[in-house]
Amino acid sequence: MCANTRANKWLFSILFVVFSAVSFAKPLVIAHRGASGYLPEHTLEAAALAYMQSADYIEQDLVVSKDGHLVVLHDIYLDSTTNVADIFPKRHRKDGRFYAVDFTLQELKSLNVHERRNKDGRNVFPNRYRGQAHYTLSTFDEQFELINELNRQFNRHVGWYIEIKAPEWHKQEGHDIAQLLVTSLKQKSLNKMDANVYVQCFDWAHTKRLRNELGLNTKLVQLIAENSWQESTTDYEFLKTEDGVKAVAKVANGIGPWIPQLVNLSDDKPTSTGYRELAAKYGLAVHPFTFRKDQLPKGVTSDQALDVLFKELQVDGIFTDFTDTVMLYLERNE
Repeated sequence: MCANTRANKWLFSILFVVFSAVSFAKPLVIAHRGASGYLPEHTLEAAALAYMQSADYIEQDLVVSKDGHLVVLHDIYLDSTTNVADIFPKRHRKDGRFYAVDFTLQELKSLNVHERRNKDGRNVFPNRYRGQAHYTLSTFDEQFELINELNRQFNRHVGWYIEIKAPEWHKQEGHDIAQLLVTSLKQKSLNKMDANVYVQCFDWAHTKRLRNELGLNTKLVQLIAENSWQESTTDYEFLKTEDGVKAVAKVANGIGPWIPQLVNLSDDKPTSTGYRELAAKYGLAVHPFTFRKDQLPKGVTSDQALDVLFKELQVDGIFTDFTDTVMLYLERNE
């Protein structure tokens, strides 16, 4: 999912709203980069903790290594979450960034994964993991094996929620990440609609390509960014219109919007933008990103924020860094 920290501004007047008890179908709880509220994101340890916190799905953002392996990493570059500058100080590009695609899997495995940091070296989320233990990057194969084995031993059906990062950029770098994923899913017998898999993508052209050209048969979600984020050349304003939603519904099974795209404030009270209702009209599930209990407005509780998402908007699922918080909320509201 996008790491955009502007999400902490949504619903900043929610304290003035009183919600009545509303019943709702149990939505999916999707562990955003694993249990990233507690452990360094996308590590096997974070995935295992999210599993034990009873996530329905665990997210894997995928990039490609120099030698063609699918690696679980949110950014196409390495400097925000690893010590790459210490281990390979001269391997950055002209923009100063260290790109995963410039390193072999063996080289990537030599890096230490740490809590996400700003350019000044400070943790983006200062109250999260502060330890110095050695965590490593994982491959999609490794995360598949981990979740598959845990499912076997615990008799559960936790799924994989996969995003291909920057597919057009990867193609320009000589790697067709979309094709690599479809091939991998076929090898794992997961390329079918009833598999416990969602595939998501910000790039509308590649969402269509996955379904119409590459033969992806899993559940498919179109991620919705803001045009200003420059996630891709996609016109997200169009995808937020009825014509855009109708077009998505011909290809995908759902949308993954940014939470503020679903909610607006009128007279200091959160109201629906209508986007969630529009998606439902055309049969699309809605799985917004990202609920973070440590990015809520001052004075707003997790329950109040989740009331808006589940009772007012009735979303079908939610991406969260804090699976345990959301699961406890849902248990209390059954």
